[in-house]
Amino acid sequence: MRPRWVACSRSRALPMSAPDLPIRVRHRMQSSVLKKELPAQITEIADTLPPGTPVELWFQDEMRIGQKNTTVYQWARRGTRPRQPADQRYESVYLFGALCPARDTGAALVLPMANTKAMARHLAEISATVAPGSHAIILLDQAGWHTTAKLDVPHNLSLVCIPPATPELNPAENVWQYLRQTYLGNRVFKDYEDIIERVCQAWRALLAEPGRIESITARDWACVDQYL
Repeated sequence: MRPRWVACSRSRALPMSAPDLPIRVRHRMQSSVLKKELPAQITEIADTLPPGTPVELWFQDEMRIGQKNTTVYQWARRGTRPRQPADQRYESVYLFGALCPARDTGAALVLPMANTKAMARHLAEISATVAPGSHAIILLDQAGWHTTAKLDVPHNLSLVCIPPATPELNPAENVWQYLRQTYLGNRVFKDYEDIIERVCQAWRALLAEPGRIESITARDWACVDQYL
């Protein structure tokens, strides 16, 4: 049986005195741990696969978007004060997204909540998007619905958790910033269906931009080919 779940240990990421360290130093240490352990984890997973199986690296995360929306910077004539609408209603959705820098592509679902069932549906979507015959390593955070033993992981995926409290190690966070700044910020959504439609439009626009996903999510330490 090939392993379908590879998770970073919570206890070995940092020494016992880590909580006393400044946040910036702690994050730097955690980043170093991931970058040192990732090659061994990729190699370990690849060794369980049939010889010659291509391996892809994906980044996965969720973004909540709703009527209580984000305000972002906008262009305006010098000396003017443009209005930015703000909604106080609470309808919202979750965009489950996964990005593959090497293939400049992604897989996403817009779902009403973030839980194990929603995550299982997203993994199935990623599994169907992985190149035929390839195996995907998914880097993701340690949210409860990512690490639960109840999660059914497709045979062509392996999950690798990044250290806790290190969102800077997940380039998907930068994609969320781009979507909010470019397509979703400064908007008032009419209702729940309008939120879904706008989020879907934003995701499709992202996929339609050649090289955009690669430019945002590519990292020199996360290139599979250099480890195999």
